[in-house]
Amino acid sequence: MIGRNMDTRAVLRSLFDVAVAAADPARSLPHFLPERPRGRTVVVGAGKASAVMAQAFEAAWPYALTGVVVTRYGYAVPCERIAVLEAAHPVPDEGGVAGSIALFDAVRGLGPDDLVVALVSGGGSALLPSPPPGLTLVDEQLLNRLLLESGLPIGEMNLIRKHLSTIKGGRLARAAFPARVVTLVLSDIPGDIAAEVASGPTIPSAATRHDALALVERARLPLPDKFLQRLHDPSSDAPRPSDPDFARHEVHVIGSAALSLEAAAAEAQRAYGLPSAILSDALEGEARDAGRFHAAIAHEVAARGRPFASPILLLSGGETSVTVTGEAGQGGRNTEFALAAAIGVEGGPGAITGLAADTDGIDGMSGGAGAFFDTTSVARLRLAGFDPKTVLARHQSGSAFAAIGDLLVSGPTRTNVNDFRAIIIRPG
Repeated sequence: MIGRNMDTRAVLRSLFDVAVAAADPARSLPHFLPERPRGRTVVVGAGKASAVMAQAFEAAWPYALTGVVVTRYGYAVPCERIAVLEAAHPVPDEGGVAGSIALFDAVRGLGPDDLVVALVSGGGSALLPSPPPGLTLVDEQLLNRLLLESGLPIGEMNLIRKHLSTIKGGRLARAAFPARVVTLVLSDIPGDIAAEVASGPTIPSAATRHDALALVERARLPLPDKFLQRLHDPSSDAPRPSDPDFARHEVHVIGSAALSLEAAAAEAQRAYGLPSAILSDALEGEARDAGRFHAAIAHEVAARGRPFASPILLLSGGETSVTVTGEAGQGGRNTEFALAAAIGVEGGPGAITGLAADTDGIDGMSGGAGAFFDTTSVARLRLAGFDPKTVLARHQSGSAFAAIGDLLVSGPTRTNVNDFRAIIIRPG
């Protein structure tokens, strides 16, 4: 049971580990194996979890197969029949270009009796640079930087990406035609829209280049003319869901933020007798605004026992964003959330302790997965020489939390279902 002497940070870390474990493909992937084809089985994939997914698929698939997947540097795991390539994330590099070429090579020349299994997870957008005519890798690197600094939700970023690529938006699956394609998705997208994960290399897009152009204009994204010219070209339209090339395809979401949050809630009740409330598994918007909102709820619970009585564990997932103003500091969306929340609960009633962390173990440029916070965080930051509001304005939350020992350093988890936020509220 949660008592006054309970180490709430240890509890939060254990629940983070449970949430990550729930997104382990070795647990979920075997339940979604496709029927064995009469012809060949070819595995392709991209994302931070693609190597672990490939390893899980090899273990569960007793038949012959070949394949290749692309993952982030440092995320590879041993596979016997599937080649694992590594590339840069979040800004693409030549390794990603080579990976895109390798995926196209893997699906070339297949027939109607062949099966392509696509293993797709978050991070695949940056890992598969494949610029269209008129653009280069340098252009795609610039596009990624602009998108990452824009504050746009991940789904909107990927809407633009898939119309400035020759592999995203279902184009890899089109290259595999007439083979049947089964896509298994570990979702990092709020709402678990499979076509948006990794910009959907094997899933056709319901959006058009006109939607992308409208988004660029609305967001005032400073794209150079060459990008805009490309988006005005009809050839930049991604394949549509009605395209007959995709008639035999299947898509399955095998892991998501919702499942991980549910696992954490169940563990909190089982191990600590702590009731939980899942606020949302699809939260988006500015990280600092989300932090303030969570802090307001925690304060209301601690002060007035509404909308929940304490003790209580508040959980949320999804993917917030950070709109960078000026130079980017050493931080990430989860440390920025944590700092805003810490400012919001400073000196508040009750005992409030929280954790905001990315389930892939890497939160932007923070150096960790995220950070812990409580009602004493702001005071401790000031003692260490930091002005919390200035730190927040300069996007330096990672450096600040590291200085007071509140950064969570988990290392790469090799999975990814986006942000994990947990706040324990106890009576004072």
